[in-house]
Amino acid sequence: MRRVTSIAEVRAAVRAWRRADQRIVFVPTMGNLHEGHLSLIEAARAHGERFIASLFVNPMQFGPNEDFAHYPRTPERDERMLRDAGCDLMFMPDVAEMYPHGHEGATRVEVPGLSDILCGEFRPGHFQGVSTVVCKLLHIVEPDAAVFGEKDFQQLTVIRRMVSELCMPVSIIAAATVRDSDGLAMSSRNQYLTAAERQRAPALYQALVAAARRLAAGERDYADIEREGLRALEREGFRPDYFAVKRAEDLGPPAADSAHLVVLTAARLGRARLIDNVQVRL
Repeated sequence: MRRVTSIAEVRAAVRAWRRADQRIVFVPTMGNLHEGHLSLIEAARAHGERFIASLFVNPMQFGPNEDFAHYPRTPERDERMLRDAGCDLMFMPDVAEMYPHGHEGATRVEVPGLSDILCGEFRPGHFQGVSTVVCKLLHIVEPDAAVFGEKDFQQLTVIRRMVSELCMPVSIIAAATVRDSDGLAMSSRNQYLTAAERQRAPALYQALVAAARRLAAGERDYADIEREGLRALEREGFRPDYFAVKRAEDLGPPAADSAHLVVLTAARLGRARLIDNVQVRL
């Protein structure tokens, strides 16, 4: 595996692989890798012969009071994990490489509507930052396919819409959420949890599963399901931002006959803001 830091090096590698008629699959990350990230590489294997992963903590998607400065960075460990997973190229640019004129006044990409609900309501500008950096990365790498995890379901939906509306020639592949044995979705931010908080954290997934069971049983009082989800989290000491039932295809309000739903939540526990979701097909 090669480790590169410049856009020019990525494009040179991609040109060589294209000449060999090899399909390229891309996995963008913010580093501090865990088994959930490695599952994305595993998912990529079914879609190409060459694999590129990026490690970039994107300042544009962090708010002024968020954890950009303290977001965990473990590049040497990440490099070992990617090499062991069979990655071909690790792209680790610095902020100046990605935003040569600074990120504050940089050109931005926005997906209206989808970016302003759920997490977007509580993290203004976050998805604008996500859309912008993913758009830039996809233009740099020009992969045949890119893999994103379903844990960040709203992010996945935003990126799919952006790629479709900008006519970008890349397939977006969704990889299933990887969980610890107690159900907690793997996340770099889990390490913010104290030992006591980590014991309570699986209640987030349990509340989602309880809501999904009600939907699968035929209940359609979405507002009551959402209220009970919020109450369940509050009883466990969470500070929930939202607990919502949405249409899975576009995160719109569900109708009585909606056949594919997703229950999503974001909640704070101590220093950690945890997100998760469960899909329900009826």
